[in-house]
Amino acid sequence: MTTDSNTEVADELRTLDALAARHDLIALHARAIQVGLDVVDEVARVDLAKPTPCADWTLHGLLTHMIAQHYGFAAAARGDADPRHWKTRPLGPDPAEDYRAAAEHVLAAFAEPGVLDRRFPLPEFSADFRFPGTQAVSFHFIDYVVHAWDVAKTLGFPVHFDGEVLAAALPIAAAVPGGDVRLAPGAAFGPAVPWPDGRTLDAIVAMLGRAPGWPDAP
Repeated sequence: MTTDSNTEVADELRTLDALAARHDLIALHARAIQVGLDVVDEVARVDLAKPTPCADWTLHGLLTHMIAQHYGFAAAARGDADPRHWKTRPLGPDPAEDYRAAAEHVLAAFAEPGVLDRRFPLPEFSADFRFPGTQAVSFHFIDYVVHAWDVAKTLGFPVHFDGEVLAAALPIAAAVPGGDVRLAPGAAFGPAVPWPDGRTLDAIVAMLGRAPGWPDAP
Protein backbone atom coordinates (compact mmCIF):
# COMPACT_ATOMS: atom_id res chain seq x y z
CA MET A 1 0.00 0.00 0.00
CA THR A 2 1.41 3.40 -0.96
CA THR A 3 1.90 6.35 1.38
CA ASP A 4 -1.02 8.14 -0.29
CA SER A 5 -3.23 5.07 0.20
CA ASN A 6 -2.22 4.84 3.86
CA THR A 7 -3.10 8.51 4.32
CA GLU A 8 -6.50 8.02 2.66
CA VAL A 9 -7.28 5.03 4.90
CA ALA A 10 -6.21 6.91 8.03
CA ASP A 11 -8.35 9.90 7.06
CA GLU A 12 -11.33 7.64 6.38
CA LEU A 13 -10.95 5.90 9.74
CA ARG A 14 -10.80 9.24 11.55
CA THR A 15 -13.97 10.32 9.77
CA LEU A 16 -15.77 7.11 10.69
CA ASP A 17 -14.57 7.11 14.31
CA ALA A 18 -15.81 10.69 14.69
CA LEU A 19 -19.14 9.67 13.16
CA ALA A 20 -19.49 6.72 15.52
CA ALA A 21 -18.72 8.99 18.46
CA ARG A 22 -21.56 11.34 17.46
CA HIS A 23 -24.16 8.75 16.47
CA ASP A 24 -25.32 5.29 17.42
CA LEU A 25 -24.03 3.72 14.22
CA ILE A 26 -25.65 0.34 14.89
CA ALA A 27 -29.07 1.94 15.40
CA LEU A 28 -28.70 4.07 12.28
CA HIS A 29 -27.65 1.01 10.30
CA ALA A 30 -30.74 -0.87 11.51
CA ARG A 31 -32.98 2.01 10.46
CA ALA A 32 -31.43 2.09 7.00
CA ILE A 33 -31.87 -1.67 6.62
CA GLN A 34 -35.53 -1.35 7.67
CA VAL A 35 -36.13 1.19 4.91
CA GLY A 36 -34.64 -1.28 2.45
CA LEU A 37 -36.84 -4.06 3.81
CA ASP A 38 -39.94 -1.93 3.28
CA VAL A 39 -38.87 -1.28 -0.31
CA VAL A 40 -38.01 -4.89 -1.13
CA ASP A 41 -41.33 -6.03 0.34
CA GLU A 42 -42.90 -4.50 -2.78
CA VAL A 43 -40.89 -6.70 -5.16
CA ALA A 44 -42.75 -9.40 -7.10
CA ARG A 45 -41.19 -12.04 -9.33
CA VAL A 46 -42.45 -10.20 -12.39
CA ASP A 47 -40.15 -7.30 -11.42
CA LEU A 48 -36.96 -9.36 -11.43
CA ALA A 49 -36.06 -8.75 -15.08
CA LYS A 50 -36.25 -4.95 -14.75
CA PRO A 51 -33.06 -2.88 -15.25
CA THR A 52 -31.63 -1.10 -12.22
CA PRO A 53 -29.42 1.97 -11.67
CA CYS A 54 -26.58 -0.57 -11.28
CA ALA A 55 -25.90 -0.90 -15.00
CA ASP A 56 -24.60 -4.49 -14.87
CA TRP A 57 -27.57 -5.86 -12.93
CA THR A 58 -31.23 -6.55 -13.39
CA LEU A 59 -33.27 -6.47 -10.20
CA HIS A 60 -32.71 -10.22 -9.91
CA GLY A 61 -28.95 -9.74 -9.96
CA LEU A 62 -29.10 -6.82 -7.54
CA LEU A 63 -31.19 -8.75 -5.01
CA THR A 64 -28.94 -11.81 -5.12
CA HIS A 65 -25.95 -9.51 -4.55
CA MET A 66 -27.67 -7.75 -1.64
CA ILE A 67 -28.62 -11.05 -0.01
CA ALA A 68 -25.08 -12.43 -0.38
CA GLN A 69 -23.58 -9.30 1.15
CA HIS A 70 -25.90 -9.55 4.14
CA TYR A 71 -24.78 -13.10 4.84
CA GLY A 72 -21.14 -12.24 4.17
CA PHE A 73 -21.06 -9.26 6.54
CA ALA A 74 -22.94 -11.24 9.20
CA ALA A 75 -20.28 -13.95 9.06
CA ALA A 76 -17.51 -11.35 9.13
CA ALA A 77 -19.00 -9.74 12.25
CA ARG A 78 -18.47 -13.09 13.98
CA GLY A 79 -14.91 -13.47 12.70
CA ASP A 80 -15.75 -16.07 10.03
CA ALA A 81 -13.59 -15.51 6.93
CA ASP A 82 -15.02 -18.37 4.83
CA PRO A 83 -15.60 -16.87 1.34
CA ARG A 84 -18.54 -19.24 0.79
CA HIS A 85 -20.70 -16.93 2.90
CA TRP A 86 -20.33 -14.29 0.16
CA LYS A 87 -21.58 -16.48 -2.67
CA THR A 88 -24.85 -15.62 -4.36
CA ARG A 89 -27.69 -18.11 -4.04
CA PRO A 90 -30.83 -18.72 -6.10
CA LEU A 91 -33.96 -16.78 -5.23
CA GLY A 92 -36.95 -18.78 -4.05
CA PRO A 93 -40.61 -18.31 -4.98
CA ASP A 94 -40.85 -15.21 -2.74
CA PRO A 95 -37.81 -12.92 -3.34
CA ALA A 96 -38.95 -10.48 -0.65
CA GLU A 97 -38.98 -13.25 1.95
CA ASP A 98 -35.50 -14.40 0.90
CA TYR A 99 -34.30 -10.85 1.31
CA ARG A 100 -35.97 -10.43 4.70
CA ALA A 101 -34.28 -13.56 6.06
CA ALA A 102 -30.86 -12.27 4.97
CA ALA A 103 -31.45 -8.76 6.34
CA GLU A 104 -32.61 -10.08 9.70
CA HIS A 105 -29.51 -12.28 9.82
CA VAL A 106 -27.12 -9.35 9.47
CA LEU A 107 -29.15 -7.18 11.86
CA ALA A 108 -28.82 -9.88 14.52
CA ALA A 109 -25.08 -10.18 13.94
CA PHE A 110 -24.50 -6.42 14.15
CA ALA A 111 -26.63 -6.14 17.30
CA GLU A 112 -24.26 -8.38 19.27
CA PRO A 113 -22.38 -6.57 22.07
CA GLY A 114 -19.06 -4.99 21.13
CA VAL A 115 -19.42 -5.47 17.38
CA LEU A 116 -17.81 -2.10 16.59
CA ASP A 117 -14.71 -3.14 18.55
CA ARG A 118 -14.19 -6.31 16.52
CA ARG A 119 -12.04 -6.86 13.44
CA PHE A 120 -13.97 -8.03 10.37
CA PRO A 121 -12.48 -10.35 7.75
CA LEU A 122 -13.88 -9.10 4.44
CA PRO A 123 -12.49 -11.45 1.76
CA GLU A 124 -14.11 -9.47 -1.05
CA PHE A 125 -12.04 -6.44 -0.01
CA SER A 126 -8.77 -8.04 1.19
CA ALA A 127 -7.50 -11.57 1.69
CA ASP A 128 -5.29 -10.58 4.63
CA PHE A 129 -6.44 -7.38 6.31
CA ARG A 130 -9.13 -7.38 9.01
CA PHE A 131 -11.17 -4.20 9.04
CA PRO A 132 -12.08 -2.22 12.17
CA GLY A 133 -15.70 -2.78 13.13
CA THR A 134 -16.66 0.87 12.69
CA GLN A 135 -15.31 0.85 9.15
CA ALA A 136 -16.95 -2.48 8.22
CA VAL A 137 -20.37 -1.47 9.57
CA SER A 138 -20.05 1.86 7.76
CA PHE A 139 -19.32 0.00 4.50
CA HIS A 140 -22.51 -2.00 4.90
CA PHE A 141 -24.55 0.99 6.06
CA ILE A 142 -23.73 3.19 3.06
CA ASP A 143 -24.12 0.30 0.63
CA TYR A 144 -27.67 -0.34 1.81
CA VAL A 145 -28.71 3.29 1.82
CA VAL A 146 -27.73 3.31 -1.85
CA HIS A 147 -29.19 -0.12 -2.63
CA ALA A 148 -32.55 0.79 -1.08
CA TRP A 149 -32.55 3.77 -3.45
CA ASP A 150 -31.59 1.43 -6.33
CA VAL A 151 -34.52 -0.90 -5.69
CA ALA A 152 -37.01 1.93 -5.18
CA LYS A 153 -35.91 3.55 -8.45
CA THR A 154 -36.26 0.22 -10.22
CA LEU A 155 -39.82 -0.15 -8.95
CA GLY A 156 -40.64 3.47 -9.77
CA PHE A 157 -41.38 4.98 -6.38
CA PRO A 158 -39.52 7.24 -3.92
CA VAL A 159 -37.59 6.07 -0.89
CA HIS A 160 -37.47 8.04 2.36
CA PHE A 161 -34.77 7.95 5.06
CA ASP A 162 -34.96 10.00 8.21
CA GLY A 163 -32.71 13.04 8.53
CA GLU A 164 -30.31 11.48 11.03
CA VAL A 165 -29.64 8.50 8.74
CA LEU A 166 -28.91 10.82 5.82
CA ALA A 167 -26.75 13.11 7.97
CA ALA A 168 -24.63 10.10 8.93
CA ALA A 169 -24.54 8.66 5.41
CA LEU A 170 -23.34 11.86 3.71
CA PRO A 171 -19.82 12.01 5.24
CA ILE A 172 -19.39 8.26 4.74
CA ALA A 173 -20.22 8.65 1.04
CA ALA A 174 -17.82 11.58 0.82
CA ALA A 175 -15.05 9.50 2.41
CA VAL A 176 -15.28 6.67 -0.16
CA PRO A 177 -12.09 6.86 -2.27
CA GLY A 178 -12.50 8.16 -5.82
CA GLY A 179 -10.16 8.19 -8.79
CA ASP A 180 -9.12 5.26 -10.94
CA VAL A 181 -10.25 2.69 -8.36
CA ARG A 182 -13.83 3.52 -9.38
CA LEU A 183 -13.04 2.40 -12.96
CA ALA A 184 -11.63 -1.01 -12.06
CA PRO A 185 -13.63 -4.15 -12.96
CA GLY A 186 -15.94 -5.06 -10.09
CA ALA A 187 -15.57 -1.67 -8.38
CA ALA A 188 -18.17 -1.19 -5.65
CA PHE A 189 -19.09 2.29 -6.95
CA GLY A 190 -18.74 4.11 -10.25
CA PRO A 191 -17.26 7.59 -10.67
CA ALA A 192 -19.20 10.42 -9.06
CA VAL A 193 -21.70 12.25 -11.26
CA PRO A 194 -23.02 15.85 -11.02
CA TRP A 195 -26.04 16.34 -8.80
CA PRO A 196 -28.50 19.16 -8.09
CA ASP A 197 -28.22 21.15 -4.89
CA GLY A 198 -30.66 20.63 -2.09
CA ARG A 199 -31.43 16.95 -1.56
CA THR A 200 -29.01 15.02 0.65
CA LEU A 201 -30.00 11.62 -0.76
CA ASP A 202 -29.33 12.87 -4.31
CA ALA A 203 -25.87 13.98 -3.22
CA ILE A 204 -25.15 10.61 -1.59
CA VAL A 205 -26.12 8.47 -4.56
CA ALA A 206 -24.39 10.83 -7.04
CA MET A 207 -21.14 10.73 -5.05
CA LEU A 208 -21.32 6.96 -5.43
CA GLY A 209 -21.89 6.90 -9.16
CA ARG A 210 -25.68 6.98 -9.56
CA ALA A 211 -27.58 9.57 -11.58
CA PRO A 212 -30.25 10.96 -9.21
CA GLY A 213 -32.65 11.34 -12.15
CA TRP A 214 -32.34 7.72 -13.32
CA PRO A 215 -33.77 6.38 -15.63
CA ASP A 216 -34.46 9.72 -17.34
CA ALA A 217 -30.85 10.87 -16.76
CA PRO A 218 -28.78 7.68 -16.95
